[in-house]
Amino acid sequence: MINYCKTTIWPAVTPGENFGGGGFALKAGQSIVFTAPVGWSGRIWARTGCDFDSAGNGSCQTGACGSSLKCGASGKPPATLAEFTLAALDFYDVSLVDGFNLPVTVTPVNAQQGGKNCSAAGCDRDLRTDCPAELAVREGGRTVACRSACDVFDTDQYCCRGVFGNAATCQPTFYSKKFKDACPTAYSYAYDDPSSIFTCAAADYIITFCGNR
Repeated sequence: MINYCKTTIWPAVTPGENFGGGGFALKAGQSIVFTAPVGWSGRIWARTGCDFDSAGNGSCQTGACGSSLKCGASGKPPATLAEFTLAALDFYDVSLVDGFNLPVTVTPVNAQQGGKNCSAAGCDRDLRTDCPAELAVREGGRTVACRSACDVFDTDQYCCRGVFGNAATCQPTFYSKKFKDACPTAYSYAYDDPSSIFTCAAADYIITFCGNR
């Protein structure tokens, strides 16, 4: 993981036993390396604007998993997610389905033959700068995150549930298209699979936050 953001972030990982206990601080310009256990499946995201005490209790502006530095559960949307299922063939993606809080990319390195679409995934654009007002999360006069339409409006159509709970009926919306246009290799809605899921064999992965700097 590399933090190219201008400020400290607090990456979170679930399940996180092998990843710093599930949460840690990563200062601007810092990087950290982890070895994922065989068969690991989970998600990684960054928390922003956090303030933790020496016991690891505190709060964050975005991505918080309760009040703990070390996350044992998923974070509160909106947050940009990197998702992995590691096996003989690894599956990975970057998802905006739960909204956006920071640019995140996943880049495979040292991959063997066998993966399909084994290339960089993610969103290196800062969607906060062009977030529709009705989706914006604002703190101190600035947009700190961009919510998903499902999170804001909570309708079956935006959330791909009920009669919209399959790939045929759940189609891109105005908001998901806006995310997709900005970040073509990230999931913009639940059934955005063909252009958003990536596979590699025996690869290492670089997870970059704010790679656009």
